[in-house]
Amino acid sequence: MRRIRQIELFLLVAGALMLGFYVASRVCSAALSNAELQRFKTQQRVSVAGPRGVALSTAPPDFSLWSEKRVKEYQESLAAQFPPAIGILRIPKINVEVPVLEGTDDLILNRGVGHVAGTANPGETGNVAIAGHRDGFFRGLKDVVVGDRIELVRLQQTDTYIIDRITIVERTDVSVLQQRPRSSLTLITCYPFYFIGSAPQRYIVQASISRPAAANDHAQVWFRAAIRRAHPASSHTMSRCGFRSSRRSSERI
Repeated sequence: MRRIRQIELFLLVAGALMLGFYVASRVCSAALSNAELQRFKTQQRVSVAGPRGVALSTAPPDFSLWSEKRVKEYQESLAAQFPPAIGILRIPKINVEVPVLEGTDDLILNRGVGHVAGTANPGETGNVAIAGHRDGFFRGLKDVVVGDRIELVRLQQTDTYIIDRITIVERTDVSVLQQRPRSSLTLITCYPFYFIGSAPQRYIVQASISRPAAANDHAQVWFRAAIRRAHPASSHTMSRCGFRSSRRSSERI
């Protein structure tokens, strides 16, 4: 009887220790998960002087949709050293904020999301392609819809994109990496999201850059002023011959 009580006590202590280790590991993970984001934040503060610097709010990953394997591999990746992040991807609809690293190898995609080599760099004109795991940071892409906002934070600026296309392609189809009519952001992950094994397709979310109307108006004011200075007599004709209609067209694009 005494031996049974000793075994029960041992199991109780062991269970308490295991629970303690689990809680400690989750707290440690939450603290370390911000390492790359905080490093980018520090870079930004150093690179951007004065009040124009963008303050980044960071948060640990939400593991609620992640697979156990992906959580484990993410935690293991925290011990590795990486070059500084080239940006931070934010998707407010699904509460995602993740560092964008250069490359798409396994270690990169365990730590964050990866910029696809050969596509436009963040801030450049073209199609910026970013890949992520379907059972990690990009699992929430299943819940975004056309019209949702995506932000790509760089050292000196935040680019805002609006989702305008969601499609599924075969994994060999690279046409989604081609340039689009406007500067774009293409997010890529494997599909189906809960497929067991190597997923056969790719889930594609594409978004076009959002240009504030105020910026367009400022450019048009500057253009009109330049026309008046160069050709004072022709400015009225320019206004009558379609400049306003072209303005409406530019606002629709």
